Amino acid sequence: LAGEDRAADEQFSAFSDLLHDELGIGPGAPVLAAMREGRYAQLDVADDPAISAVIEAGSAAVSAGAVESGIQSLRTAVRLADAAESAPLQVSSRLVLAEALVHALGGLDEEGLAVLVDADRIALSNNDVVAAARARAELGYVDFLRARYDRAEVWLRDALEHSQSSPSTAAKATTYLGSVQSDRGDYVSSMTVLHRAVDQSRACGDVRREAFGLSMLGRVSLLRGDLAVAQTQLAGAIRLAESDHWLSFLPWPQALLGETHLAGGDATTASSVLQQAFARACQLGDPCWEGMSARGLGLVAEAAGDTDEAFRLLGDARIRCTRLADPYVWLEAYILDAQCTFGLRRGHPDTAAWIATMRLLASRTGMREMLVRAMLHGAAMGDDGDAEAAQLLGADIDSPALHRLLTESGRTPGPGWLCGRRPLR
Repeated sequence: LAGEDRAADEQFSAFSDLLHDELGIGPGAPVLAAMREGRYAQLDVADDPAISAVIEAGSAAVSAGAVESGIQSLRTAVRLADAAESAPLQVSSRLVLAEALVHALGGLDEEGLAVLVDADRIALSNNDVVAAARARAELGYVDFLRARYDRAEVWLRDALEHSQSSPSTAAKATTYLGSVQSDRGDYVSSMTVLHRAVDQSRACGDVRREAFGLSMLGRVSLLRGDLAVAQTQLAGAIRLAESDHWLSFLPWPQALLGETHLAGGDATTASSVLQQAFARACQLGDPCWEGMSARGLGLVAEAAGDTDEAFRLLGDARIRCTRLADPYVWLEAYILDAQCTFGLRRGHPDTAAWIATMRLLASRTGMREMLVRAMLHGAAMGDDGDAEAAQLLGADIDSPALHRLLTESGRTPGPGWLCGRRPLR
């Protein structure tokens, strides 16, 4: 940005060589995006209507799929707003830019976080608590994805406290808060909060937020073994997303729905739904959606007796979901759970390592059900201490499916371990 092109090229080359020598990979998306940045030209001072038009154009470009050009327009809008010293536009341009960075581009969450913190600071210095609440809801969302749950809850409760006059921000913060609670295994609270979020989203006409809330409710129902309810909720999320042409979201509820069909014994429908989810995720290039649908396909392969393919797909799923610096951490634990289950059943040599990794990840982040499952896997490997700890930690998790696993923890895991159901065959 300073115009020192030679220094930038030298730094890029040195970084690329280091990655190649140490990890066998090339630079990631954020670094490549930085190398495509042009120098900042001197901007003429613009008035508020002109800056608002730039924000609108950038936002429209991102929504239409022209993400990089939209991001550039929004960065320009931030600079114009700063030059004009227009506090409202300084905040609004940063909020739109940050949301685009966090939701539309993989690997740029850290830049989005920096922009959000800046927006929050400017909003509070100008007593704009509604804008600050919007920034804090997004800060909570990023911490939710990274499994920094304590921090996420602080941001989201702050957002709720200051969003009384903004129903859409309240709906967003409530949706994310329920999602945090579901990741942590607090299913009673999460279902209450997510139902409230769906109602709030519907009341303010936010179709996408309603679809997201329903998908998270569907995930809770799947994990608890309530398959009929899960199918209804996930089908509703898919229907809403399709009605609003939110195609970039569809692989998530589709992958969950595919797992629901499989847990209910319908492997044919599950395979079809999951194949479609995986194809869409790959077309979008979304690592999380790719990982989630690939996990489901691994379950389908195992149910069909193709063990080698199941292990290959699960390994691929884990690589996909962690290939960028800003993954959805809960999903890695969920994939590890499937690897541990199949590894125990088939005597895979990496099973002990998978169990140790899952246990460390779940205990470090506070994913209560995932930690109990990791301990159940450890117990199946012969660790009596894990069996006792799992019983103690799992007793107050409101999940009939998990309680069935705890009851059967002395037995060798079968195909139904993944969703707490009896074997499919």
